[in-house]
Amino acid sequence: MKPIVAIVGRPNVGKSSFFNYIAGKRIAIVQDTPGVTRDRIYTNVEWRGREFTMIDTGGIEPKSDDDILIQMKYQAELAIDSADVIGFIVDMKDGVTAADYEVAKMLRKTQKPVVLIVNKVDKTGDVPPEVYEFYNLDMGDPYPISTVQGLGIGDVLDAIYEKFKDIPDTEEDESIIKVSLIGKPNVGKSSLVNKILGENRVIVSDIPGTTRDAIDTDFVWDDKKFTFIDTAGLRKKNKVNEDIEKYSGMRTVAAIERSDVCLLLIDANEGATEQDTKVAGYAHEAGKGIIIVVNKWDIHEKETGTLEKYKEKIYKDLAYLTYAPIVFVSALTGQRVNKLLELIPYVADQNAMRVTTGVLNDVINEAIAIVQPPSDKGRRLKVLYGTQVSTKPPTFVIFVNSKKLMHFSYTRYLENQIRKNFGLEGTSIRMIIREKGEKEV
Repeated sequence: MKPIVAIVGRPNVGKSSFFNYIAGKRIAIVQDTPGVTRDRIYTNVEWRGREFTMIDTGGIEPKSDDDILIQMKYQAELAIDSADVIGFIVDMKDGVTAADYEVAKMLRKTQKPVVLIVNKVDKTGDVPPEVYEFYNLDMGDPYPISTVQGLGIGDVLDAIYEKFKDIPDTEEDESIIKVSLIGKPNVGKSSLVNKILGENRVIVSDIPGTTRDAIDTDFVWDDKKFTFIDTAGLRKKNKVNEDIEKYSGMRTVAAIERSDVCLLLIDANEGATEQDTKVAGYAHEAGKGIIIVVNKWDIHEKETGTLEKYKEKIYKDLAYLTYAPIVFVSALTGQRVNKLLELIPYVADQNAMRVTTGVLNDVINEAIAIVQPPSDKGRRLKVLYGTQVSTKPPTFVIFVNSKKLMHFSYTRYLENQIRKNFGLEGTSIRMIIREKGEKEV
Protein backbone atom coordinates (compact mmCIF):
# COMPACT_ATOMS: atom_id res chain seq x y z
CA MET A 1 0.00 0.00 0.00
CA LYS A 2 1.41 3.38 -1.00
CA PRO A 3 2.01 5.81 1.88
CA ILE A 4 0.13 9.11 1.79
CA VAL A 5 1.91 12.43 2.31
CA ALA A 6 -0.24 15.49 3.02
CA ILE A 7 1.12 18.99 2.47
CA VAL A 8 -0.26 21.34 5.13
CA GLY A 9 0.28 24.91 6.28
CA ARG A 10 -1.49 28.23 6.42
CA PRO A 11 -2.60 30.04 3.24
CA ASN A 12 -0.05 31.60 0.88
CA VAL A 13 3.06 29.83 2.16
CA GLY A 14 3.55 27.99 -1.14
CA LYS A 15 1.84 24.64 -0.60
CA SER A 16 0.35 24.48 -4.07
CA SER A 17 3.56 25.76 -5.67
CA PHE A 18 5.51 22.97 -3.96
CA PHE A 19 2.91 20.41 -5.00
CA ASN A 20 2.83 21.63 -8.61
CA TYR A 21 6.62 21.56 -8.80
CA ILE A 22 6.61 17.91 -7.70
CA ALA A 23 3.75 16.95 -10.04
CA GLY A 24 5.35 18.69 -13.01
CA LYS A 25 8.77 17.08 -12.76
CA ARG A 26 9.93 13.67 -13.89
CA ILE A 27 9.41 12.13 -10.46
CA ALA A 28 5.66 12.43 -10.94
CA ILE A 29 4.22 9.31 -12.57
CA VAL A 30 0.63 10.45 -13.01
CA GLN A 31 -1.02 10.09 -16.41
CA ASP A 32 -3.33 12.99 -17.17
CA THR A 33 -6.70 12.17 -18.68
CA PRO A 34 -8.37 15.16 -20.39
CA GLY A 35 -11.63 16.14 -18.78
CA VAL A 36 -11.15 13.99 -15.69
CA THR A 37 -10.03 16.49 -13.08
CA ARG A 38 -9.83 20.25 -13.23
CA ASP A 39 -8.28 20.90 -9.84
CA ARG A 40 -5.77 18.19 -9.12
CA ILE A 41 -5.36 17.62 -5.41
CA TYR A 42 -3.06 14.61 -5.53
CA THR A 43 -0.20 13.16 -7.51
CA ASN A 44 1.51 9.80 -7.42
CA VAL A 45 5.24 10.18 -6.89
CA GLU A 46 8.21 7.85 -7.14
CA TRP A 47 11.38 8.76 -5.25
CA ARG A 48 14.36 6.48 -4.66
CA GLY A 49 12.30 3.53 -5.85
CA ARG A 50 9.44 4.14 -3.41
CA GLU A 51 6.00 5.17 -4.60
CA PHE A 52 3.76 7.39 -2.51
CA THR A 53 0.74 9.63 -2.94
CA MET A 54 1.11 13.35 -2.25
CA ILE A 55 -1.99 15.38 -1.40
CA ASP A 56 -2.24 19.16 -1.74
CA THR A 57 -4.28 20.89 0.97
CA GLY A 58 -3.91 24.40 -0.42
CA GLY A 59 -6.69 26.80 -1.23
CA ILE A 60 -8.69 27.50 1.93
CA GLU A 61 -8.95 31.23 2.44
CA PRO A 62 -10.46 32.46 5.70
CA LYS A 63 -13.53 34.66 5.38
CA SER A 64 -12.41 36.80 8.29
CA ASP A 65 -9.62 37.02 10.84
CA ASP A 66 -11.90 35.44 13.43
CA ASP A 67 -12.16 32.25 11.39
CA ILE A 68 -8.50 31.63 10.66
CA LEU A 69 -7.65 29.29 13.54
CA ILE A 70 -10.92 27.37 13.13
CA GLN A 71 -10.20 26.85 9.45
CA MET A 72 -6.57 25.91 10.05
CA LYS A 73 -7.59 23.35 12.65
CA TYR A 74 -10.12 21.77 10.31
CA GLN A 75 -7.66 21.69 7.43
CA ALA A 76 -4.92 20.12 9.52
CA GLU A 77 -7.28 17.55 11.01
CA LEU A 78 -8.34 16.36 7.55
CA ALA A 79 -4.72 16.04 6.48
CA ILE A 80 -3.84 14.21 9.67
CA ASP A 81 -6.72 11.76 9.21
CA SER A 82 -5.55 10.69 5.78
CA ALA A 83 -1.78 10.94 5.91
CA ASP A 84 1.08 8.69 6.97
CA VAL A 85 3.59 11.57 6.77
CA ILE A 86 2.94 15.32 6.99
CA GLY A 87 4.85 17.92 5.00
CA PHE A 88 4.43 21.12 7.04
CA ILE A 89 5.23 24.20 4.93
CA VAL A 90 6.03 27.60 6.46
CA ASP A 91 7.17 30.93 4.98
CA MET A 92 10.65 32.24 5.83
CA LYS A 93 9.71 35.80 4.89
CA ASP A 94 6.82 35.86 7.36
CA GLY A 95 8.71 34.14 10.15
CA VAL A 96 6.93 31.98 12.71
CA THR A 97 3.28 33.05 13.06
CA ALA A 98 0.56 32.24 15.58
CA ALA A 99 -1.13 30.02 12.99
CA ASP A 100 2.13 28.09 12.49
CA TYR A 101 2.28 27.42 16.22
CA GLU A 102 -1.35 26.26 16.19
CA VAL A 103 -0.78 23.75 13.39
CA ALA A 104 2.48 22.52 14.93
CA LYS A 105 0.70 21.90 18.22
CA MET A 106 -1.93 19.74 16.52
CA LEU A 107 0.65 17.83 14.50
CA ARG A 108 2.68 16.98 17.60
CA LYS A 109 -0.40 15.47 19.26
CA THR A 110 -0.81 12.99 16.41
CA GLN A 111 2.68 11.55 16.88
CA LYS A 112 2.83 11.16 13.09
CA PRO A 113 6.13 11.85 11.33
CA VAL A 114 6.45 15.46 10.13
CA VAL A 115 8.89 17.12 7.73
CA LEU A 116 9.19 20.87 8.35
CA ILE A 117 9.65 22.74 5.05
CA VAL A 118 10.70 26.41 5.04
CA ASN A 119 9.72 27.93 1.70
CA LYS A 120 10.91 31.12 -0.05
CA VAL A 121 14.59 30.63 0.74
CA ASP A 122 15.46 31.88 -2.72
CA LYS A 123 19.26 32.24 -2.47
CA THR A 124 21.93 29.57 -2.67
CA GLY A 125 24.82 29.38 -0.24
CA ASP A 126 24.67 29.53 3.53
CA VAL A 127 21.30 28.97 5.20
CA PRO A 128 19.82 32.38 6.20
CA PRO A 129 19.61 32.89 9.97
CA GLU A 130 15.85 33.45 9.65
CA VAL A 131 15.44 29.72 8.98
CA TYR A 132 16.69 28.81 12.46
CA GLU A 133 13.72 30.63 14.02
CA PHE A 134 11.54 27.72 12.95
CA TYR A 135 13.23 25.41 15.45
CA ASN A 136 10.83 27.11 17.89
CA LEU A 137 8.01 25.05 16.37
CA ASP A 138 9.60 21.91 17.86
CA MET A 139 9.11 20.03 14.58
CA GLY A 140 12.68 18.90 14.09
CA ASP A 141 15.16 20.21 11.55
CA PRO A 142 13.73 22.74 9.07
CA TYR A 143 14.42 22.06 5.38
CA PRO A 144 14.93 25.29 3.39
CA ILE A 145 13.51 25.28 -0.14
CA SER A 146 12.55 27.59 -2.95
CA THR A 147 9.68 26.46 -5.14
CA VAL A 148 10.45 29.35 -7.48
CA GLN A 149 14.08 28.37 -7.95
CA GLY A 150 13.56 24.64 -7.43
CA LEU A 151 16.09 24.60 -4.61
CA GLY A 152 16.14 21.99 -1.84
CA ILE A 153 13.29 19.89 -3.24
CA GLY A 154 15.39 16.72 -3.39
CA ASP A 155 16.43 17.11 0.25
CA VAL A 156 12.78 17.34 1.29
CA LEU A 157 11.87 14.23 -0.71
CA ASP A 158 14.81 12.42 0.89
CA ALA A 159 13.51 13.43 4.32
CA ILE A 160 10.03 12.20 3.46
CA TYR A 161 11.50 8.94 2.18
CA GLU A 162 13.35 8.44 5.47
CA LYS A 163 10.11 8.92 7.42
CA PHE A 164 8.56 5.97 5.62
CA LYS A 165 10.90 3.74 7.64
CA ASP A 166 8.95 4.73 10.76
CA ILE A 167 5.70 3.43 9.29
CA PRO A 168 5.14 -0.18 10.35
CA ASP A 169 4.63 -2.66 7.53
CA THR A 170 1.31 -4.46 7.74
CA GLU A 171 0.83 -7.91 6.29
CA GLU A 172 -2.22 -7.93 4.04
CA ASP A 173 -4.28 -10.99 3.18
CA GLU A 174 -4.07 -11.22 -0.60
CA SER A 175 -7.35 -13.14 -0.73
CA ILE A 176 -9.34 -10.23 0.70
CA ILE A 177 -10.89 -7.94 -1.92
CA LYS A 178 -10.71 -4.34 -0.70
CA VAL A 179 -13.70 -2.30 -1.86
CA SER A 180 -14.27 1.44 -1.46
CA LEU A 181 -17.58 3.17 -2.03
CA ILE A 182 -16.97 6.56 -3.57
CA GLY A 183 -19.23 9.37 -4.67
CA LYS A 184 -20.73 12.57 -3.42
CA PRO A 185 -22.45 12.78 -0.01
CA ASN A 186 -25.99 11.45 0.50
CA VAL A 187 -25.92 9.14 -2.49
CA GLY A 188 -26.44 6.05 -0.32
CA LYS A 189 -22.95 4.67 0.35
CA SER A 190 -23.58 3.80 4.00
CA SER A 191 -27.08 2.53 3.24
CA LEU A 192 -25.70 0.14 0.63
CA VAL A 193 -23.08 -1.25 3.01
CA ASN A 194 -25.69 -1.72 5.72
CA LYS A 195 -28.02 -3.48 3.30
CA ILE A 196 -25.29 -5.85 2.17
CA LEU A 197 -24.32 -6.69 5.74
CA GLY A 198 -27.90 -7.06 6.93
CA GLU A 199 -29.18 -9.20 4.10
CA ASN A 200 -26.32 -11.66 4.08
CA ARG A 201 -26.14 -12.10 7.85
CA VAL A 202 -22.38 -12.07 7.99
CA ILE A 203 -20.07 -11.68 10.94
CA VAL A 204 -18.89 -8.09 10.95
CA SER A 205 -15.86 -6.71 12.73
CA ASP A 206 -15.36 -2.95 12.73
CA ILE A 207 -11.66 -2.19 12.77
CA PRO A 208 -10.55 1.44 13.11
CA GLY A 209 -8.12 2.36 10.34
CA THR A 210 -4.55 2.37 11.57
CA THR A 211 -3.54 5.60 9.89
CA ARG A 212 -6.76 7.05 8.57
CA ASP A 213 -10.10 8.12 9.94
CA ALA A 214 -12.06 5.27 8.40
CA ILE A 215 -13.85 2.14 9.49
CA ASP A 216 -13.01 -1.05 7.62
CA THR A 217 -15.79 -3.63 7.65
CA ASP A 218 -14.78 -7.23 6.95
CA PHE A 219 -17.30 -9.82 5.84
CA VAL A 220 -17.60 -13.08 3.90
CA TRP A 221 -20.06 -13.81 1.11
CA ASP A 222 -20.16 -16.96 -1.03
CA ASP A 223 -16.78 -18.04 0.42
CA LYS A 224 -15.19 -14.78 -0.72
CA LYS A 225 -13.66 -12.32 1.72
CA PHE A 226 -14.27 -8.59 1.37
CA THR A 227 -13.24 -5.45 3.20
CA PHE A 228 -15.44 -2.40 2.71
CA ILE A 229 -13.53 0.84 3.19
CA ASP A 230 -15.86 3.46 4.58
CA THR A 231 -15.83 6.81 2.81
CA ALA A 232 -19.25 7.84 4.09
CA GLY A 233 -17.74 10.70 6.08
CA LEU A 234 -16.61 12.60 3.02
CA ARG A 235 -18.10 15.78 4.41
CA LYS A 236 -18.10 16.54 8.12
CA LYS A 237 -21.18 18.04 9.74
CA ASN A 238 -19.14 20.80 11.36
CA LYS A 239 -17.69 22.04 8.09
CA VAL A 240 -16.78 25.72 8.23
CA ASN A 241 -17.85 26.70 4.73
CA GLU A 242 -18.38 25.28 1.26
CA ASP A 243 -14.74 25.89 0.30
CA ILE A 244 -13.84 23.07 2.68
CA GLU A 245 -15.30 20.51 0.26
CA LYS A 246 -11.99 20.22 -1.56
CA TYR A 247 -10.40 18.63 1.47
CA SER A 248 -12.93 15.84 1.61
CA GLY A 249 -11.11 14.59 -1.46
CA MET A 250 -8.22 13.57 0.76
CA ARG A 251 -10.35 10.89 2.37
CA THR A 252 -11.51 9.71 -1.04
CA VAL A 253 -7.96 9.51 -2.41
CA ALA A 254 -6.81 7.59 0.67
CA ALA A 255 -9.66 5.10 0.30
CA ILE A 256 -9.11 4.67 -3.43
CA GLU A 257 -5.39 4.00 -2.99
CA ARG A 258 -6.16 1.19 -0.56
CA SER A 259 -8.78 -0.42 -2.82
CA ASP A 260 -8.84 -3.20 -5.36
CA VAL A 261 -12.29 -2.20 -6.61
CA CYS A 262 -14.07 1.15 -6.37
CA LEU A 263 -17.86 1.36 -6.44
CA LEU A 264 -18.84 4.73 -7.89
CA LEU A 265 -22.31 5.42 -6.51
CA ILE A 266 -24.59 7.69 -8.54
CA ASP A 267 -28.03 8.91 -7.49
CA ALA A 268 -30.48 7.65 -10.11
CA ASN A 269 -32.52 10.82 -9.82
CA GLU A 270 -29.55 13.15 -10.34
CA GLY A 271 -27.38 11.26 -12.83
CA ALA A 272 -23.61 11.75 -13.11
CA THR A 273 -22.65 15.17 -11.75
CA GLU A 274 -19.44 17.17 -12.04
CA GLN A 275 -18.47 15.98 -8.55
CA ASP A 276 -18.97 12.36 -9.67
CA THR A 277 -16.68 13.06 -12.62
CA LYS A 278 -13.91 14.29 -10.33
CA VAL A 279 -14.18 11.39 -7.91
CA ALA A 280 -14.33 8.85 -10.74
CA GLY A 281 -11.27 10.49 -12.24
CA TYR A 282 -9.24 9.69 -9.11
CA ALA A 283 -10.12 6.00 -9.35
CA HIS A 284 -9.48 5.90 -13.10
CA GLU A 285 -6.06 7.51 -12.81
CA ALA A 286 -5.16 5.20 -9.93
CA GLY A 287 -5.85 2.22 -12.21
CA LYS A 288 -8.37 0.56 -9.90
CA GLY A 289 -11.19 -1.76 -10.81
CA ILE A 290 -14.36 0.31 -11.18
CA ILE A 291 -18.07 -0.53 -11.08
CA ILE A 292 -20.65 2.22 -11.62
CA VAL A 293 -23.52 1.68 -9.20
CA VAL A 294 -26.74 3.59 -9.88
CA ASN A 295 -28.57 3.72 -6.54
CA LYS A 296 -32.23 4.56 -5.78
CA TRP A 297 -33.32 2.87 -9.01
CA ASP A 298 -36.49 1.70 -7.25
CA ILE A 299 -37.83 5.27 -7.05
CA HIS A 300 -36.63 6.44 -10.47
CA GLU A 301 -39.43 6.97 -12.98
CA LYS A 302 -39.22 4.40 -15.76
CA GLU A 303 -40.68 3.66 -19.15
CA THR A 304 -39.73 1.33 -22.00
CA GLY A 305 -36.02 1.61 -22.74
CA THR A 306 -35.24 3.74 -19.67
CA LEU A 307 -32.36 1.53 -18.49
CA GLU A 308 -30.53 1.47 -21.82
CA LYS A 309 -30.99 5.21 -22.32
CA TYR A 310 -29.67 5.80 -18.81
CA LYS A 311 -26.57 3.71 -19.54
CA GLU A 312 -25.91 5.68 -22.72
CA LYS A 313 -26.17 8.95 -20.78
CA ILE A 314 -23.74 7.79 -18.09
CA TYR A 315 -21.16 6.63 -20.62
CA LYS A 316 -21.53 9.95 -22.41
CA ASP A 317 -20.98 11.92 -19.19
CA LEU A 318 -18.16 9.62 -18.03
CA ALA A 319 -16.62 8.98 -21.45
CA TYR A 320 -13.35 7.63 -20.04
CA LEU A 321 -15.21 4.94 -18.03
CA THR A 322 -16.90 3.05 -20.86
CA TYR A 323 -15.02 -0.08 -19.70
CA ALA A 324 -16.80 0.01 -16.30
CA PRO A 325 -19.94 -2.15 -15.92
CA ILE A 326 -23.09 -0.44 -14.63
CA VAL A 327 -25.37 -2.00 -12.01
CA PHE A 328 -28.76 -0.51 -11.10
CA VAL A 329 -29.49 -1.13 -7.42
CA SER A 330 -31.61 -0.06 -4.49
CA ALA A 331 -29.93 0.15 -1.11
CA LEU A 332 -33.44 0.41 0.35
CA THR A 333 -34.96 -2.77 -1.11
CA GLY A 334 -31.79 -4.74 -1.86
CA GLN A 335 -32.56 -4.85 -5.60
CA ARG A 336 -29.59 -6.37 -7.52
CA VAL A 337 -27.30 -6.23 -4.48
CA ASN A 338 -26.38 -9.90 -4.97
CA LYS A 339 -25.53 -9.20 -8.60
CA LEU A 340 -23.20 -6.44 -7.41
CA LEU A 341 -21.47 -8.80 -4.98
CA GLU A 342 -20.96 -11.30 -7.80
CA LEU A 343 -19.47 -8.60 -10.01
CA ILE A 344 -16.89 -7.28 -7.50
CA PRO A 345 -14.60 -10.38 -7.52
CA TYR A 346 -14.91 -10.58 -11.31
CA VAL A 347 -13.73 -6.99 -11.76
CA ALA A 348 -10.93 -7.53 -9.21
CA ASP A 349 -9.72 -10.50 -11.27
CA GLN A 350 -9.91 -8.48 -14.49
CA ASN A 351 -7.82 -5.70 -12.90
CA ALA A 352 -5.19 -8.30 -11.90
CA MET A 353 -5.26 -10.26 -15.19
CA ARG A 354 -1.96 -11.29 -16.75
CA VAL A 355 -1.66 -12.17 -20.45
CA THR A 356 1.20 -14.29 -21.77
CA THR A 357 3.52 -12.62 -24.28
CA GLY A 358 2.84 -15.22 -26.98
CA VAL A 359 -0.94 -14.89 -26.84
CA LEU A 360 -0.70 -11.09 -26.65
CA ASN A 361 1.39 -10.93 -29.81
CA ASP A 362 -1.01 -13.24 -31.63
CA VAL A 363 -3.73 -10.67 -30.93
CA ILE A 364 -1.50 -7.75 -31.95
CA ASN A 365 -0.48 -9.43 -35.22
CA GLU A 366 -4.10 -10.22 -36.05
CA ALA A 367 -5.04 -6.60 -35.34
CA ILE A 368 -2.26 -5.34 -37.64
CA ALA A 369 -3.49 -7.65 -40.42
CA ILE A 370 -7.01 -6.23 -40.13
CA VAL A 371 -6.06 -2.54 -39.93
CA GLN A 372 -2.70 -1.53 -41.37
CA PRO A 373 -0.55 0.75 -39.16
CA PRO A 374 -0.44 4.43 -40.18
CA SER A 375 2.32 6.01 -42.28
CA ASP A 376 3.75 9.51 -42.62
CA LYS A 377 5.75 10.89 -45.55
CA GLY A 378 6.36 7.44 -46.96
CA ARG A 379 7.48 5.88 -43.66
CA ARG A 380 5.13 3.33 -42.11
CA LEU A 381 4.74 2.44 -38.47
CA LYS A 382 5.94 -1.06 -37.61
CA VAL A 383 4.59 -2.68 -34.47
CA LEU A 384 7.38 -5.06 -33.47
CA TYR A 385 5.94 -6.84 -30.44
CA GLY A 386 4.20 -6.29 -27.11
CA THR A 387 4.54 -7.56 -23.57
CA GLN A 388 2.65 -7.08 -20.32
CA VAL A 389 4.84 -5.53 -17.63
CA SER A 390 2.44 -5.20 -14.69
CA THR A 391 -1.09 -5.64 -13.39
CA LYS A 392 -3.52 -3.49 -11.38
CA PRO A 393 -4.15 -2.13 -13.96
CA PRO A 394 -2.95 -4.35 -16.82
CA THR A 395 -0.05 -2.43 -18.35
CA PHE A 396 1.35 -3.27 -21.77
CA VAL A 397 4.53 -2.07 -23.45
CA ILE A 398 4.29 -1.97 -27.26
CA PHE A 399 7.60 -1.77 -29.13
CA VAL A 400 7.57 0.09 -32.46
CA ASN A 401 10.08 1.38 -35.01
CA SER A 402 9.13 5.01 -34.34
CA LYS A 403 7.02 6.50 -31.52
CA LYS A 404 6.30 9.55 -33.68
CA LEU A 405 4.41 7.35 -36.14
CA MET A 406 2.24 5.79 -33.41
CA HIS A 407 -0.89 7.92 -33.60
CA PHE A 408 -3.19 8.04 -30.57
CA SER A 409 -6.03 6.55 -32.60
CA TYR A 410 -3.98 3.46 -33.49
CA THR A 411 -2.96 2.98 -29.87
CA ARG A 412 -6.64 3.10 -28.96
CA TYR A 413 -7.40 0.60 -31.74
CA LEU A 414 -4.86 -1.89 -30.32
CA GLU A 415 -6.29 -1.34 -26.84
CA ASN A 416 -9.78 -2.12 -28.12
CA GLN A 417 -8.52 -5.30 -29.80
CA ILE A 418 -6.87 -6.40 -26.55
CA ARG A 419 -10.14 -5.78 -24.71
CA LYS A 420 -12.09 -7.65 -27.38
CA ASN A 421 -9.93 -10.74 -26.89
CA PHE A 422 -9.28 -10.71 -23.15
CA GLY A 423 -12.30 -8.88 -21.73
CA LEU A 424 -10.65 -6.67 -19.08
CA GLU A 425 -14.07 -5.40 -18.07
CA GLY A 426 -14.08 -2.92 -15.23
CA THR A 427 -10.41 -1.99 -15.48
CA SER A 428 -8.42 0.60 -17.36
CA ILE A 429 -5.54 -0.48 -19.58
CA ARG A 430 -2.24 1.36 -19.74
CA MET A 431 -0.39 1.33 -23.04
CA ILE A 432 3.26 2.38 -23.04
CA ILE A 433 4.87 2.91 -26.44
CA ARG A 434 8.61 2.24 -26.72
CA GLU A 435 11.12 2.17 -29.54
CA LYS A 436 13.33 -0.86 -29.90
CA GLY A 437 16.26 -0.58 -27.52
CA GLU A 438 14.37 1.34 -24.86
CA LYS A 439 13.86 -0.28 -21.50
CA GLU A 440 10.58 -2.09 -20.97
CA VAL A 441 9.96 -0.55 -17.53
